Amino acid sequence: MNKKNSKSTNSTIALNKKARHEYNLQDKLECGMSLQGWEVKSIRSGNINISESYVTIEKGEAFLIGSTIQPLNQASSHVVCDPTRKRKLLLKKRELDKLIGSVERQGYSIIATAMYWKKNWVKVEVYLGKGKQEHDKRDAVKDRDWARDKERMMKHKA
Repeated sequence: MNKKNSKSTNSTIALNKKARHEYNLQDKLECGMSLQGWEVKSIRSGNINISESYVTIEKGEAFLIGSTIQPLNQASSHVVCDPTRKRKLLLKKRELDKLIGSVERQGYSIIATAMYWKKNWVKVEVYLGKGKQEHDKRDAVKDRDWARDKERMMKHKA
């Protein structure tokens, strides 16, 4: 059996679906994440939520804040499990400088949109984005509904 075929096709761990609705997303970066052993085990079992997570820059380093990794019941008793601790993101200096410049000078936010497996590593997909106004959100919903209706009309016509 081929090694490629034996792997599971879905490597996505968690998604932040609200991010596309709340922000205009522009530049995408892939980051590694510094995790403890119990966190990796919990992620493997799917006990993670990144819907409220965002990235901050402190002392020249990027941290993921607001993600929740629930500890497993079998976790060791001598390990202190903090489900909402801030987790360091692993970025190259050039990528970090780009994020810092965009946040400080241009007023962007850094939003985590997805977490996934890449080989044996947990990766986080982050975007630079600006917050949408309420009227922008309504326009996006209206455009999406119109596109769906248009597809239905074209399908029934054919």
